[in-house]
Amino acid sequence: MKSLDAQENKNIFMTKAKREIPILELPIIETHFHLDMLKSMSREEVVAKTRHHNIVKMITISTAEDNLDEVISISHQFPEIYCTQGLHPHAGKEWNAEVREHVIRNLNDKTKNQKIVAVGEIGLDYYYSKSPREEQLTAFEEQLQIAVDHDLPVVIHSRDADEDTVAVLKNFSSTLKRKGVIHSFTSGLDLARFALSENFYLGFNGIITFKNAENVRDALRITPLEKILLETDSPFLTPDPFRGFENAPYYLPFIAQKIAEVKEVALETILKEAYQNSLALFRF
Repeated sequence: MKSLDAQENKNIFMTKAKREIPILELPIIETHFHLDMLKSMSREEVVAKTRHHNIVKMITISTAEDNLDEVISISHQFPEIYCTQGLHPHAGKEWNAEVREHVIRNLNDKTKNQKIVAVGEIGLDYYYSKSPREEQLTAFEEQLQIAVDHDLPVVIHSRDADEDTVAVLKNFSSTLKRKGVIHSFTSGLDLARFALSENFYLGFNGIITFKNAENVRDALRITPLEKILLETDSPFLTPDPFRGFENAPYYLPFIAQKIAEVKEVALETILKEAYQNSLALFRF
C-alpha cells in the first residue's frame, strides 16, 4: 500500500507539473510568507527560484519569540528579503514584559532594524483559540501600541474574531498613522468595509483560487485596486493548481491571475497596483 501511495503521489505531481509557473513581465512583491517554515528545499533554493519568477522583494514574517531574531537574520542574508517583528495570536499566551522588551530592543537596534518593515503578525484567532482570548487581546493591543510608538505599519491576522478586531482597531486607528494590512483576508464584509474605510490594505493569497472561497472573492470584489496586496502565506495555502504541495512565493503569479479574473481587469493592472501598494505601505 505504501508503494502504491507513493506512485499515486508521483502521478499527481507529474500531472500538476505540466502546468508551468508563469514568469510575468512585471515585478511582484511577496508581502507575507514564512521562509523559516519552508521544508521542501533549502532557503537558498527557494529564494533563487522566486527570483527567477520575477518576485523582487519578499517579507518573511515573525510569529513567536523563538523566531524574532531568526527572521532578522534571514533578511540580512538575502538582499531582497525584509522582515517583521511580532507574535501571532496563537502565541498570545507567550506575550509578557520580557518578550515585549525583546521586540522593542530589536526595533531600536540600528543594526537589526534596517530591514524590519512592520509589526506583525499580530491579531486575534478565535477559530483555534490556541491562546486564551484575553491574552490574545492583551498581546494585540500592546503590539499595536508598539507600532504606534515606532511609526510602523501592522500585519494583522484575524480569524473568527471580526467584532473584536474592529473594536480594538477603533481604539488605535487614529494614532496608527501608517495603518497596515489585514493579511490572508477570509473575514466578513463588515470587517473588510471597516478596514478599507480606515485606510488599511487587504492581503489576498492562494485561498482566492479555492472553489469554496466565494466569501473571499466577494471581499476582493469590494476592495479597490489601490488597497490590494499579494501574498502566499507560504508554506501554507498553496494555490490551485498545486494544492497538496508546500506553498512558496514563486506561486504568486497564479494568485495575481485569479485576482485579475475576479476583478475583471488586465493582469498588468493588478501587478502594477499591487507593486505600488506594497511600496507605499512598507516603504522598502
